[in-house]
Amino acid sequence: MIVRKSDKVIVLGITGRQGTFWTEKMLAYGTRVVAGVNPKRAGERHCNVPIFASTAEAVGESGADIAVMFIPPAAARAAAVSAIETGIKLLVVLTEHIPAQDVMAMHAAAARHGTRIVGPNTAGLVTPGECFVGIMPAFVPSVFRPGHVGVISRSGSLGTLVCLKLTQSGLGQSAFIGIGGDPMLGTTTRDALAVLDRDLATGAVVNCRRDRRHYGRGRRAIRQDNAQAGSSLDRRRCFAARQEDGPRGRHRDRKSR
Repeated sequence: MIVRKSDKVIVLGITGRQGTFWTEKMLAYGTRVVAGVNPKRAGERHCNVPIFASTAEAVGESGADIAVMFIPPAAARAAAVSAIETGIKLLVVLTEHIPAQDVMAMHAAAARHGTRIVGPNTAGLVTPGECFVGIMPAFVPSVFRPGHVGVISRSGSLGTLVCLKLTQSGLGQSAFIGIGGDPMLGTTTRDALAVLDRDLATGAVVNCRRDRRHYGRGRRAIRQDNAQAGSSLDRRRCFAARQEDGPRGRHRDRKSR
């Protein structure tokens, strides 16, 4: 989940408006985008990247490690499953509002083929100073700079704000992992914490959460695993930033219910 400059990335939906914009930004930042997929424009080049008719052909020709999807909800299931069946290691699903049944089919396919899904509805992955995959403003130096704090976030906007504050404080980030805002995620807080725990460049973690329960379960599970494996997580500091969404519990204004 921590993307590196050596990783090869293919872009599904590269010729659309969003796909074009963010592919250009990824390339300019240093991401190794090696191919795009659009059946109607196979054989062309877009953003100076070769376009293939299918994900299988793109992966076969380029040897890609990561696929990122700029695909509308109705077509997301077919695009994701086709990418998973090629044996792609990491699939970044930016699309939101995918039907629940389609999301379940995507996760089932990923489990069968050993693919890690980040998302759906993720803002992507960033390794400051190296590369990024997705729609985070990694190219804005006031927001991202190399450092030693890992950031996990369900929300792209809250994650951007936290990264901005870390940069303003002179700390920077070792990696940003956007796990996604949908109910059924391919990567949990626990998964992301485990990855950052193994990363030697990460000395602390900020977890941006919308719900206290998600963070608590992930943290407790990691601690249990670490107690058995002798991990170093408990020797590091872990911070949490919670998105405020108004009063809670019995003090909440009845009109807001």
